[in-house]
Amino acid sequence: MTPFALPIDYPRIRRVDSFSALVSTPLTDGVNALCWERALAGDYAEVVAALGAGDGEPLMALDAARLRSLSVSAAGRVAIEQMLADWQLLRDHSLDPVLNCIYGYPRDEEAGPVVTDVFSFHADSAPFEASTYLCTYHGPSSEGLRNEEARRRVDLPATRAELLRHYGGADDADFAVYLNEHCYDLHYAPAPGAKPFSFGLGNFWRIATDYPDSPVPPCVHRAPDTQPGDPPRLLLIS
Repeated sequence: MTPFALPIDYPRIRRVDSFSALVSTPLTDGVNALCWERALAGDYAEVVAALGAGDGEPLMALDAARLRSLSVSAAGRVAIEQMLADWQLLRDHSLDPVLNCIYGYPRDEEAGPVVTDVFSFHADSAPFEASTYLCTYHGPSSEGLRNEEARRRVDLPATRAELLRHYGGADDADFAVYLNEHCYDLHYAPAPGAKPFSFGLGNFWRIATDYPDSPVPPCVHRAPDTQPGDPPRLLLIS
């Protein structure tokens, strides 16, 4: 895999050189994303091919038994053991990772002023201090948006007016609760001229979530806007 070149002009992303640094480096002083850049060995495309078409389901959950039962070459075996090693690193730090082969995500079927599916730029949220960890091994990778180039959709006048019409009330504290309950306040629109960036393949990321009293803004990101014919994704996330 070719290492991904991080945006050199964006100080909110910091490089680290180990998993230990990934989990222990504080997200502070404006930094809301850590990236352990890696060029991984192994044939991840072979693993995807061995998993098959997914029986028509958009997502296949993977575990050690399923992966190690696959008939793959030595390079495929290296890929499998790398994914399982990363999964175990997160487990060893009392996290709850999931490893998936993703054939497609459901789109937001409700017509409304704010789309809330994973293809929309958004921030993850938590009621307490928490981070999101993720790594794409195969297929289109996650995408990020600089906070300075992101606008909360609920703050766009036309969108807010439409949300108020849906809500049927005043722009007050109860309306703010309504926005939060529907996750509308977690979704962002790129500013004119914004330049989203790729998280790259093989890189292990830790990104800031939106939680009370967080010292940094959340990292705005999305699932890649996949098209028919794009390969399935192998994604580890916690």
